[in-house]
Amino acid sequence: MTVATVERTRPNRGQGSKHVYDALYREIITLKLDPGAPLDETTLARRFGMSRSPIREALIRLSGQGLVVMLANRSTLVAPLDLISFPKYVEALDLTQRITTRLAADLRTEGDIAEIAAAARRFEAAVEKDDHLEMSATNRDFHLEIAKAGKNPYLTRQYATLLDEGRRILHIHFGYLAKSAGERLMTDDHQEMLDAIAARDADRAEALAHAHTLQFRDRFFRFMRLNHAENYSLAPSIGVGAGRDFEGKNDETAA
Repeated sequence: MTVATVERTRPNRGQGSKHVYDALYREIITLKLDPGAPLDETTLARRFGMSRSPIREALIRLSGQGLVVMLANRSTLVAPLDLISFPKYVEALDLTQRITTRLAADLRTEGDIAEIAAAARRFEAAVEKDDHLEMSATNRDFHLEIAKAGKNPYLTRQYATLLDEGRRILHIHFGYLAKSAGERLMTDDHQEMLDAIAARDADRAEALAHAHTLQFRDRFFRFMRLNHAENYSLAPSIGVGAGRDFEGKNDETAA
């Protein structure tokens, strides 16, 4: 996709950077802008009908989220999807998701349960609309509400970064589910996690969080195989499902 199309609606004065950020964020997350695609400030300024300053502000914000790469020669690229590092990403996601969910079960308040339940309902509404962008946003919100209930802001910030970095892969994940018979969406998983947290069952909450990560991992790998990537080898990630290879075999926890 090129970015030369002129935007028809101009943002209000002072909102230029946010307008550019929102548009590019949506296009990067939904893969309308290909990983590795160049983002030229002059071309973007022409597209959005504004100076380069708000364009650069938006790109800096996207860079902070790991969605674009700003190079030393002042050029900018959409961040590549690093599939070689995917097992390491899943390892970090799994460990963080497990500990934040466990902490939530130990430390949650009734107010936290209400916030988590509300986020779960928003995700379900997005699923009903089959809105993949909204699904990825509300899925993030659900898991962050769990992290907040764990009362550790350092883990919450780290978790938010991981969830943001994974949203493009999650978008692929939802597309795979939409085309696959017999695959269930994550609404049931979310409810089970909520129930375990509400019951203060930390062991079950952690086990469900672990299985949730493995389900995401395995479905992405199945997507890769279905899209003619069967010969693409991804090394297993140590610590994520002991005794299980990347294709999702022999992990009793995820059953």
